[in-house]
Amino acid sequence: MKLTLRVWRQRRPEDKGAMVEYELDDISPDASFLEMLDVLNEKLIASGEDPVAFDHDCREGICGMCSLVINGTPHGPERATTTCQLHMRKFKDGEVIDVEPWRAAAFPVVKDLVVDRSAFDRIIQAGGYITAPTGTAPEAHATPVPKPDADQAFEAAECIGCGACVAACPNGSAALFLGAKVTHLGLMPQGQPERWDRVVSMLDTHDAEGFGGCTNTGECTAACPKGIPLDVIGRLNHDYLKATAGGKKR
Repeated sequence: MKLTLRVWRQRRPEDKGAMVEYELDDISPDASFLEMLDVLNEKLIASGEDPVAFDHDCREGICGMCSLVINGTPHGPERATTTCQLHMRKFKDGEVIDVEPWRAAAFPVVKDLVVDRSAFDRIIQAGGYITAPTGTAPEAHATPVPKPDADQAFEAAECIGCGACVAACPNGSAALFLGAKVTHLGLMPQGQPERWDRVVSMLDTHDAEGFGGCTNTGECTAACPKGIPLDVIGRLNHDYLKATAGGKKR
């Protein structure tokens, strides 16, 4: 395949970035999107140019590091797929492809396509944990969990914290990420001691980090590579109201 890439280049956070165009030839349709970027970087290094900085780690759709906006869509054109799992056969020979970083005030650009997502870490630190000592792994049936609760908790736990929901949201909200974490822990017996303090602390941190408010446009769940459903935001709102207006918070 022959491709034209228009890639966001920005040397430092304080610099003004711009789209830079590159031509690539002989790209295999079976190559992943990140492998295609590897080919580009090999070409740039060979010509003495600075390679394009981009985040990646497992390249198996698990870690959530591959944070790229491809032709205006977080993670690219294929639904329920991370950038590292996206293959070049999803594009046409001769196509022009725009590659940009996440665009959100809470995710400042570090360099090129790399953004600082440590705001997510601080949200987790605010309440994404349990303090009840559990010791070693308990026997599977020691603590019965209703099947509907277990199913919803597992579904929410699939969130990999990539930030695509934030990049897709017109308000730059992390409500889907936050709702997934609150739902995951709030449905399990081990998560009950901190349940009401957790939702308030995490939501307060979310707002303090500069994320926008949720207006239920649904762009977040459409962009989520793990298909986290929008109803986790409803559970987030439910728990927050019970914790505050309902007087549940300690």
